[in-house]
Amino acid sequence: MTTTGTASTKDTKRHLAAIAALGRAFVCFVCFVGTSSLAQDVIDRVMATVGGQVITLSDVRAALALGIVESRPPDADGTATEQLIDRALVLQEVARFAPPEPMPAAIAARIAQMKTRVASPAEFDRVLALTGLQAARLGDLARDDLRIQAYLAQRFGTSGTPTDDEALRYYRTHRDEFTRDGVVVPYEEAAPAARERAASARRRELVADWIAGLRARADIRAVYKQP
Repeated sequence: MTTTGTASTKDTKRHLAAIAALGRAFVCFVCFVGTSSLAQDVIDRVMATVGGQVITLSDVRAALALGIVESRPPDADGTATEQLIDRALVLQEVARFAPPEPMPAAIAARIAQMKTRVASPAEFDRVLALTGLQAARLGDLARDDLRIQAYLAQRFGTSGTPTDDEALRYYRTHRDEFTRDGVVVPYEEAAPAARERAASARRRELVADWIAGLRARADIRAVYKQP
């Protein structure tokens, strides 16, 4: 009886050990599958949030490829993210004041302009595939660009008009812009261009100050800066 009882006890222990081993194997398998799935799903990352809007690395790469923002080495992704933050803030203001909707032909022309930023149609398709950008979203980006342009023209179109003194000052401080074949163009001839460029510079200053104010009031989290 004792021998039989001892054998039964050993069998039971071996059975329990086998169950435990299977359990550990199952747990490892689940962990592996979960980790593998996560690795496949997490192909992007958050770069920043503006209020409730998320800006991802895919957004940044698509905007760079299509010329929506500019690359500024050495931290191209970082500077592009900052530009997309500004863009998001401006679009929030655009939504509040709703400038006229751009015409379909203008949207199509803007999309065509974006396509010229890449080397070929095949490269353009590759950009869309890598960034997950759909055709409908491409149209939205083009529409947003045009709405931003219309809003800024409406808000700052006349406020940057320079005086004659300001145009002359711009001419004198940017002589290289008015030099042809090593010879500085006389102001009388360069005045229209000087006035236009002075106005553009003034508008850029006004827009930059305005966006700085939007940033000061917004809930912005630049996640890409976090270690």
